[in-house]
Amino acid sequence: MNPYIEIIRPGNALMGAISIILVALIDKTISVPVVLAMAAVFFETAAGNTINDYFDYNIDLINKPERPIPSGRISLKNGRNYAYLLFLAGTVCGFLISYLTNNWIPFAIVLMADVVLYLYAYKLKSTPLIGNLAVAFMTGFGFVFGGFSINNPSIIMTSIFLGFFAFVMTAAREIIKDIEDIEGDKADGARTLPIIIGTKIPAVIATVLIIVDSALCPLLYFQHIFGILYLVIIAIAVVLFLYSAFIIIKSQDEQTAGKASKYLKIGMLIAFVAFALGSF
Repeated sequence: MNPYIEIIRPGNALMGAISIILVALIDKTISVPVVLAMAAVFFETAAGNTINDYFDYNIDLINKPERPIPSGRISLKNGRNYAYLLFLAGTVCGFLISYLTNNWIPFAIVLMADVVLYLYAYKLKSTPLIGNLAVAFMTGFGFVFGGFSINNPSIIMTSIFLGFFAFVMTAAREIIKDIEDIEGDKADGARTLPIIIGTKIPAVIATVLIIVDSALCPLLYFQHIFGILYLVIIAIAVVLFLYSAFIIIKSQDEQTAGKASKYLKIGMLIAFVAFALGSF
């Protein structure tokens, strides 16, 4: 794979853009601002992934040496400049959305995303819990961004609800990923929650967040946001969520944390499918 495609982790970037698609499906609308919002989220997520790899060079030499920058396929300087270009592309998309809708909240959200994503990669990632919450906040805000880009008051409230769901589950996954990466983080002098207080309490926190989010899932049906098909499909995701919680609370070794993180990611993808199909 081309290293400039690999470094943006297109799967993650597309997953971010899916939040806009889901909100548009719920509102049953398609427009130029919606397409621009998808592009903005894609570029911002790609920029965040790239600048994160730039600042995580030393950590990735241990944890993920095959990535484009630590493997030498992209230089540090080129990686940084590529991230700046992606940030610029996302910001331009945000400006165009606000110009076309005469609503400057989307542009403000993109500017905020530029700052938060950069600060996360530069400093917040190694700050206990704050870094995890920053990533979760940005993931959840993708839905909110979609709501404001469509600029429909009713869909804005729904997007906030979906954003909260994504925020909680992403926070849990980010904490588990810190458990998975503890050795590399230690070597780089990072101060993540598992390094400071051990792995047991972070595993408990992640488990509580997973259980809370799983319990909230049926509310989207009972609040008449989604139909019965949502309830059927989301049940599969909830099983994966709870299984992830079970294995991480039982054991916090690197391999188990990796499995729990993977199952949470698959569960979130299934949840997105439930959101899409449940809107019909």
